[in-house]
Amino acid sequence: MKVKRRRQPHDRITLSDVAKSAGVSSITVSRVLRNPEKVSPPLRESILRIVDEMGYVPHFAARALASHHSGIIAVLVPSLSNYVFMSAMRGIEERARTSDLRIQYANTHFDAAEELRQLKLFLGQNPAGIILIGVAEHEEVRNLLARAPCPVVQMMDVSAPPVSLGIGIDNRAAAITATRHLLARGYRRIALLGGQPDLRNVRRTQGYTQVMQEAGLYDEKLILSVPTHTSIGLGCQMLEMLLSKVPDADAAFCQNDDIALGVLFECQRRGIRVPQDFGICGFNDLDYARAAFPAITSVRLPRYDIGYRAVDMVVRALAQSTDGPAIIDVGYSLMERETTAR
Repeated sequence: MKVKRRRQPHDRITLSDVAKSAGVSSITVSRVLRNPEKVSPPLRESILRIVDEMGYVPHFAARALASHHSGIIAVLVPSLSNYVFMSAMRGIEERARTSDLRIQYANTHFDAAEELRQLKLFLGQNPAGIILIGVAEHEEVRNLLARAPCPVVQMMDVSAPPVSLGIGIDNRAAAITATRHLLARGYRRIALLGGQPDLRNVRRTQGYTQVMQEAGLYDEKLILSVPTHTSIGLGCQMLEMLLSKVPDADAAFCQNDDIALGVLFECQRRGIRVPQDFGICGFNDLDYARAAFPAITSVRLPRYDIGYRAVDMVVRALAQSTDGPAIIDVGYSLMERETTAR
């Protein structure tokens, strides 16, 4: 008589084991784990409860053989410590948590060579998808992404055509809105203060330039850019540099809120009244823009939503879903506050 082997403590619980216990097919269990929204809530909860009770853990190596990818979404980030990107990363992780995909980050440090190196390493791991926080500005990176055998989503700016999928805002349009707001408040010698010359900042510079030229107020001396990582301290220094070159400057459109807060601090140190004598508009609308005194006018973009929907675009592409556009402009809002309220 043949004796059935008892499961040993170290034996792996399989997808088939879960399906058998739940009385459903393996495909249904897989669908619950991969695309839970496609399964009715009662059945989904029942299967997830059995998954927990049995201690089932997906076998990623086996899945890679079956699905032709590793189950990893590779995310290339210019800076892991940047608050703007951290908000987007929270959205990325929240959406990935509802799927059976994992997230793996690489910090490219705003360096083109490092971005290329990390991308090559990721492609060697056969990723399920690639998310690039930023736009592929360099030809070799763009060519690699175009040949990638997986969905590719580019985040944050949609003014340039993405390689495949894209989500973000039109940074040029946002800068136009911000600059026109400063003009409407009566400011005329409006400076543009920025840092890293990436595509987002280039587009904002274009929007600012367009509005100032249309108003007959463009002066290249009012544009100040320092090609380095921005900080509050840099904002202080940039206002000092600006006023030494253009003492009659009466406002600043800052490429981010770090610079804007530094400008505000330097104005307070010098006794310059904000907003009466000098207006300040930031970008990104981080928490401290609202908490500052006076509160800083800033352009708000839905960073968390951008990250969340970027992963959703990967998931949908893997499921070969044709729902939704290839490029999503999530829009922006100008949060008018005290630093421009004159």
